[in-house]
Amino acid sequence: MRPALVVGALGVVFGDIGTSPIYTLQTVFNPADPHPVPVSVDNVFGVVSLVFWSVMIIVTVTYVLLAMRVDNDGEGGIMALITLVRRWGGPAGRRSAAVLAGLGIFGAALFFGDSMITPAISVLSAVEGVKVVQPSLGELVVPVTAVIIIALFLVQRRGTAAVGRVFGPVMILWFVTIGVCGITGIARHPGILRALSPTYAVGFLAGHFHIAFFALAAVVLAVTGAEALYADMGHFGRKAITWGWLGLVLPACVLSYLGQGALILADPANISGPFFLLAPSWGRLPLVVLATAATVIASQAVITGAYSVASQAAQLGYLPRLRVTHTSESTIGQIYVPWINWLLMVSVLTLVFAFRSSAALAYAFGMAVTGTITITTLMFFYVARQRWHVSRWVLGAGATALLLVDLLFVGANLTKLVHGAWLPLLIALTAFTVMTTWQRGRQIVTAERQRLEGSLPEFIERLRTDHTLTVRVPGTAVFLNRGRQTAPLALRDNVEHNHVRHDHVIIMSIETEPVPRVDPDDRIVVDDLGYADDGILHVTVRFGYVERPDVPAAMRLIDRERTEGELQLDQASYFLSKIELRAGPDPALAPWRKRLFIATSLITADAAEHFNLPRDRTVIMGSHIEV
Repeated sequence: MRPALVVGALGVVFGDIGTSPIYTLQTVFNPADPHPVPVSVDNVFGVVSLVFWSVMIIVTVTYVLLAMRVDNDGEGGIMALITLVRRWGGPAGRRSAAVLAGLGIFGAALFFGDSMITPAISVLSAVEGVKVVQPSLGELVVPVTAVIIIALFLVQRRGTAAVGRVFGPVMILWFVTIGVCGITGIARHPGILRALSPTYAVGFLAGHFHIAFFALAAVVLAVTGAEALYADMGHFGRKAITWGWLGLVLPACVLSYLGQGALILADPANISGPFFLLAPSWGRLPLVVLATAATVIASQAVITGAYSVASQAAQLGYLPRLRVTHTSESTIGQIYVPWINWLLMVSVLTLVFAFRSSAALAYAFGMAVTGTITITTLMFFYVARQRWHVSRWVLGAGATALLLVDLLFVGANLTKLVHGAWLPLLIALTAFTVMTTWQRGRQIVTAERQRLEGSLPEFIERLRTDHTLTVRVPGTAVFLNRGRQTAPLALRDNVEHNHVRHDHVIIMSIETEPVPRVDPDDRIVVDDLGYADDGILHVTVRFGYVERPDVPAAMRLIDRERTEGELQLDQASYFLSKIELRAGPDPALAPWRKRLFIATSLITADAAEHFNLPRDRTVIMGSHIEV
């Protein structure tokens, strides 16, 4: 394992969870909370112990020790789990797999809510540090936050490859700083170290459940960003993330929480901004600047994650084809999705101006986090059972223990429903409805399209037997199609209306495999469709769900196959069928879902650009389908 990978992981993976100490304890003891936790010695010890053991159970055990051992060819995250559930479900567990896949899509939808809330709450909490330095500057918090967020989204199109090199060192400085500040707080009240014992967490829950239960809604903020550890595993590997977490991030965060607890014990008036009060007065302004940089990095990580989830969802058929720009020639996964970028920017700014403080947003934040964690835990144990064939009793015991913890957090956050927890649920339900509507509508359109296209073997046989049907013209024509059973609409229209066909016709189907990347040796499958002398071939091109579909590059691999003569690939013409959707009488979709499906189709990226087709040799032929 290279140290550079650990440094890179520190800069990208841990930004969200590493900035949680800024606002977690402050939110727990916030007197404006609808269910406030009174400041007392027992409550402070109980809360700090609860924070520590929540981090250990959810992040260290659920994600680092368990979930990260289940990967899809090295890739992690909830979309990887969805593909694994599909793959390992089998005929006997098809219904369970379908339910879990649906839950996974809802988890991905919750992540979109997380990606909107994280930049808002992170940057707000950091800029709010100026109120600790100079209370009169409080009015500047919201406008300064808005400026930082606008700048953050404006630079996304340039990519993060260049900036990423400094992320790691900045985050190392951040974790060292918060660890040292935590030690200074512990030195004032060393007895806070007793909070590391689980007896304080259990005692707080058992003896003060009416307080502790509601406190869980804020305690969960300590584990925000846990999903990023799993989702970014494909970029850095499990070992680099594990070493980064256990070697620096976990100790630094724990020291910060302990230090803040000690500070509150020494003076209960410190519940407002205990994170910044740990620093000496001369160091608070530099700490605000460093915290702002760290939260920008945290926001960058979750924004990039939203791009990846949206791109993968589109590849798996849950979203329309989106325009994706690859911003790095050397780093896989460095992408920019313009439509998602501007949607996130507007959403984040709306949250900043609507909620105006990190404390108000905290009620919304926990719901997205706990929902995603619970769904991930469920899917992990299902895949673990199918893959490793571990005893049901062993898995059942582990799942029961971890899900009990997760569901306690979910229940606590549901008590904040009217105070902001409705927001991520609304975002998730909206995204979930869009994604499932698109998937269902796409199935209907595909079935209707197959009916219009007709049988490919019958169409080819007709071309062979009826020589008056077309005139053969020199050249190679590539027709993109969804499968090998039907004739492409563009090919059918070319024959029936233009009465021509090229000497060499390639019918190409693009398949997205439920793996991140496909080996080049397995990318191309050539089929002569039963005739070796008619110049018509079917080519299947396989891509992984994180790969960019590059058709011309894939075409060059055909040279190694039997191709019924010399193909002029450099001069080939590409034909696409552009489908116009119209609402029809089909009852398979409710009228409002038809309108939603058609509206969603309007953001579909240009097919020629998506498949990297040469503009000057691409022909688009139109048709329409009713849904």
